[in-house]
Amino acid sequence: MTRISIPKGTKDVLPSASHDWQYLESVLRGCAADFGFSEIRFPAFEHTELFLRGVGDTTDIVQKEMYTFEDKGGRSITLRPEGTASVVRSVIENGLYAGTLPLKVYYIAPVFRYEKPQAGRLREHHQFGVEMFGAAGAAADAEVIALADTFLRRLGIESLTVSINSIGCPVCRKRYHEALREYFGAYKGELCPLCLDRMERNPLRLLDCKEQHCGETAANAPVTLDYLCDECHTHFEALKRELDLLGITYKIDPRIVRGLDYYTKTVFEFVATNIGAQSTVCGGGRYDRLVEQLGGPALPGLGFGCGLERLLMVLAESGIALPAAKGPDIFVAAMGSSAAEKTAQLVTALRRAGFAAERDVTGRSLKAQMKYADKLGANFSLTIGDNELAENTATLKNMRTGEASPVALTAEAIGAVLSAR
Repeated sequence: MTRISIPKGTKDVLPSASHDWQYLESVLRGCAADFGFSEIRFPAFEHTELFLRGVGDTTDIVQKEMYTFEDKGGRSITLRPEGTASVVRSVIENGLYAGTLPLKVYYIAPVFRYEKPQAGRLREHHQFGVEMFGAAGAAADAEVIALADTFLRRLGIESLTVSINSIGCPVCRKRYHEALREYFGAYKGELCPLCLDRMERNPLRLLDCKEQHCGETAANAPVTLDYLCDECHTHFEALKRELDLLGITYKIDPRIVRGLDYYTKTVFEFVATNIGAQSTVCGGGRYDRLVEQLGGPALPGLGFGCGLERLLMVLAESGIALPAAKGPDIFVAAMGSSAAEKTAQLVTALRRAGFAAERDVTGRSLKAQMKYADKLGANFSLTIGDNELAENTATLKNMRTGEASPVALTAEAIGAVLSAR
């Protein structure tokens, strides 16, 4: 029978690696909580219109990468390619904007994009994202950037650069679009078909094309910072002051535009310097018109997304060892059928009391059981045989130090010793 393989661009997280994922997620959740962000969860698929209106129909995501299908009811459904649009939909649908502002939420969720698999980016990959609503000032931008800076520091990642830019607002972007059309118009015969379409519909996307020649052409294009209106210029200057105040080192990169249409004013990226060309670890910005664009009230918003696969790759490339998985508190070994019955009862009672307890269920010899306990990384071991059953006492051994001490064969007595150690 033919073996069925995993789909291209997806990856299993095996038991040997799952602890690293759990540790990473615990750091992200802890950092988000420290900054006052609460978790939000949303469906893996949405109506396609949400992403057409939210992400933008001139983006690579919508034009090339979405997994879209028609369900049995004839509705166009799309597996979510990013999280922000889904969060905004939920905020509007559930009236979360009517509560205390700013509203601060985070999520850890898989996203789906049909693209060429590459280092740290798969067709199904996982994102940590944060979103803040109801705060229009640059202090909110700095707060979100500080959150990203903080969790990266907690993970021990130091080889990073924080880059910031402003892509303006609809008021000043009109002039900038005209400048881009004029510049790229001179290269019209050299642009790819998508860029020719974007030049008329959304010139800002010309700066984000992945085609090599288009990218080289865009390198000398006008920059957004030269076209900012007074409000956007003031906001950007305030952001720089806020970051200086927080002690966050940054550089200004006028080529950052991000790949989604909903961004306004601030955009930023955390770029790793040691994982090759695909180096953006975390990116985001402000989207002050998105809530209104998707049918909600006028409500400013901002946030970022960070790929977990990319983060784990950066950690590995940086030589940062994550904490090892914790072994069971105790392994109880048995010699003989009567001892095995007592072991089963004892392990069950210890587990119910909140201890991680293990036993053999395959009929191993005592020597093999102890090897198994060592492989599991058990902190303590306890061996029960006929003598131990008769005396209702066994020897509890510390697997790290070799220290041994007698203990009564009750979950209460064993648990007391485990708790004390």
